[in-house]
Amino acid sequence: MKNKFVKILMLIVVSGVLVINADAQRRSRTRGKTTTAPATDKQQQQQQNNNAQPKYNPYGNTPIEMGPQVGGFNDSIKKSMRNDGAVERSVFKDRIPLPYEHLRADDALFMERVWRELDIREKINQPFGYKSDDDNGNQRFVNIMVNAVRSGKVTAFTADDDRFTTPLDSVQFEKVITGGAQCDTNAVYNLQDPTKIDKYVVNCNTLNPDQIVKFRIKEDWVFDREASRMFCRIIGIAPCKTQMSVDGKTERGATPLFWIYYPDLRETLARTEVYNPKNMGVSRLTWEELFETRMFSSYVLKSTIDNAQNRPIRTYIKDPILALLEGDNIKNKIFDYEQNLWSY
Repeated sequence: MKNKFVKILMLIVVSGVLVINADAQRRSRTRGKTTTAPATDKQQQQQQNNNAQPKYNPYGNTPIEMGPQVGGFNDSIKKSMRNDGAVERSVFKDRIPLPYEHLRADDALFMERVWRELDIREKINQPFGYKSDDDNGNQRFVNIMVNAVRSGKVTAFTADDDRFTTPLDSVQFEKVITGGAQCDTNAVYNLQDPTKIDKYVVNCNTLNPDQIVKFRIKEDWVFDREASRMFCRIIGIAPCKTQMSVDGKTERGATPLFWIYYPDLRETLARTEVYNPKNMGVSRLTWEELFETRMFSSYVLKSTIDNAQNRPIRTYIKDPILALLEGDNIKNKIFDYEQNLWSY
């Protein structure tokens, strides 16, 4: 009887061990299938979980709107579908500037470099700020420069120096002319309940073309003894942003935004008319002719005449009136040099 009981007990133990082993093998196969699941399935599952989670909004459920853009250079001028004028004006679109006369270094009897600043608020310079839209864009001179750069006709260079060393790509150029696109988020409160915010409006204050009231010009004055005349060759032009004081009422100076190599810009200027406030039919003048005939007013900022330290006038003459007079003195020195070569 005792031996029979021992056999039954051993049979029960062996059966239990077999059941435990079978269960362990089944669990190991299940874990193996889980670990060998493709990584893409995990990524899809994680993406679904992320999409299911609500996005973080610092303003809660309050709607956010983009406000009207303040300033900016409009490059979406619509072209006229008809001949917008009584006369044919397509002749200006085909103009090509005459090439410069070659100046040999050995024939340069006199050569000095001058930096000038042109203020469009002067009466003679008012055509630089002419606000009008045409098929080729806005007629402000700064817009003509910006459109020429955007179209790829000319290259804009950084304002770090005036030697055209570092060109600006399209992204950097747009950042320069938009002033960094400084944006402010303003809350719009409910009229009935001033403690409740209806929405948020994002206003971006970009650079306005009306803020460009000054241009900087870099030019060389050369007296060629073969031609027996004085040549003035503009090297570069830069629009300047006016820097204001903290109160916003006093001008503290002007800083260039970017430089353009003037010979590259001549073709664009030769195909663009200049606004004539007296008679648009008599004077068919282009921007290239305006610069070559010197039909603008400017004052001298710096020159290479008696300036061994390469300093602007304002650094050693603090009085603004005396600085203007020193600039006129530099103009007279250049003029007198040519006049003193002749006997009358």
